[in-house]
Amino acid sequence: MDDTNKEKTNAFVQSDQELGSFSEETLREANDLRFSNSLSRRLMKWGVEARGILPVPAEQRTDTQYSKIFFIWFSANFNILSFSAGTLGPVVYGLSLRDSCLVILFFNLLCNLLPAYLTTWGPKLGLRQMCQARYSFGFFGVIVPSLFNLASLCGFCILNCILGGQTLASISNGNLSWSVGIVVIAVISLLVSFCGYKVLNWYERLAWVPVLVVYLVAVGIGGKHLSSPPPAVPATASAVLSFASTIAGFVITYSSISSDFTIYFTPEVPSWKIFWYSYLGFNIPIIIIQCLGAAFAIAAPNVPSWNQGYADGNVGGLLEAVLSPSGNFGKFLTVLLALSATANIAPTFYSICLNVQIVIPPLVVVPRYLFSLVATAVIIPVSIVGAHKFYTALTNFLGLIGYWGSAFCAVVILEHFAIRRGNFAAYDLTAWNDWRRLPTGLAALSAGALACALIVPSMNQVWFVGPIAKTTGDIGFELAFVTTALCYVPLRLLELRFKKLV
Repeated sequence: MDDTNKEKTNAFVQSDQELGSFSEETLREANDLRFSNSLSRRLMKWGVEARGILPVPAEQRTDTQYSKIFFIWFSANFNILSFSAGTLGPVVYGLSLRDSCLVILFFNLLCNLLPAYLTTWGPKLGLRQMCQARYSFGFFGVIVPSLFNLASLCGFCILNCILGGQTLASISNGNLSWSVGIVVIAVISLLVSFCGYKVLNWYERLAWVPVLVVYLVAVGIGGKHLSSPPPAVPATASAVLSFASTIAGFVITYSSISSDFTIYFTPEVPSWKIFWYSYLGFNIPIIIIQCLGAAFAIAAPNVPSWNQGYADGNVGGLLEAVLSPSGNFGKFLTVLLALSATANIAPTFYSICLNVQIVIPPLVVVPRYLFSLVATAVIIPVSIVGAHKFYTALTNFLGLIGYWGSAFCAVVILEHFAIRRGNFAAYDLTAWNDWRRLPTGLAALSAGALACALIVPSMNQVWFVGPIAKTTGDIGFELAFVTTALCYVPLRLLELRFKKLV
């Protein structure tokens, strides 16, 4: 082993031992996997990131290019999935363009506060987001929200693969199936996520540029059909709140991965700077593209070619029809639009890798990039199976994931402010991987379970409408946050009487 690799190995071992995380045997296994294998050494020389959920010590948090986090969120949401989410307002909930855009605006501004704030914790603690959650949910208890998070992340990847595959297939005149398109999108995303932090940041900094060109051309070509939407029909509270629930589901679940991309930033960075980079990175693309999606969906029935392309909810076909007047250039732009899905899938794959190590802690010794291969192998076949039920999947998925995401945010935020008084020094970082010293998690899990008593009656889903939701519309994600917060603090204080704070 050359001197450079010896230094890297010693630094890794020293950093982990300083954190008191693992036995010497486990550390040796981890470093054997990373450095003894010639392929691993070569990958790391090429800049592939092996680190999974191992904390980043303060001396290794040296990145000062804080704008990176803006581009991570900007590119991840400046894509075809945001467009599709916007179409749900008029297509599924029957809202006018004005009402759809108002819901999109106000609920994004509200709900994006949570993930944007949690990004500020990464530089302070050097812990991935779900590792931070161990300080409220406990070592074993955090497996429950991590499983929900894995399901959510896989769901987003599946939806993006379907959209990207549909869009690629729409320009092929039947020569390319949706299934092949899905495989192409997934493999490109795999390559980016496999490489890790450095390549991911480079890719996300550039990925939004061609997508901006596509949407500008689409508006330039189809803008004349968007200028005169049908007269607004008075919206019902039920429709507004149910659409708001899907918007909340779209963004709140970013809270469970927020810090995954900021743990290399210097601890001294002002929190307000990271917050505003993140908050704008979420809101600018999501609000603009979702409103654009609502506008095109409303106009589609009045334009025969658009309506034909949009058959069976084929969002890629709609956009291909919009761009088709520009000929082959339009097909090229449609390909770029399809590839925009990779900017969301790649960072999601990245966080999936980390969550697997939370759910199965012994896998912490396995290099992170190997899980990207596993995630791809799972996502591709599931996407192919679900490709022809896109709108049903999108509506049900976004409506459901907001509930657990709200409850999760309530727990970690109340733990930070009510229990630890907003002081990051109150987190004993040497305990991050020691189940004996971490909380039991009973308070967090019990608060979430008690909240279900109000969440379930307040749900408005295709397969179930609760008695409260029949009157008010879907208010499940709001009640999930409030009820969990009210239950968590007294339960956590009771827990602290038997187990001290770490």
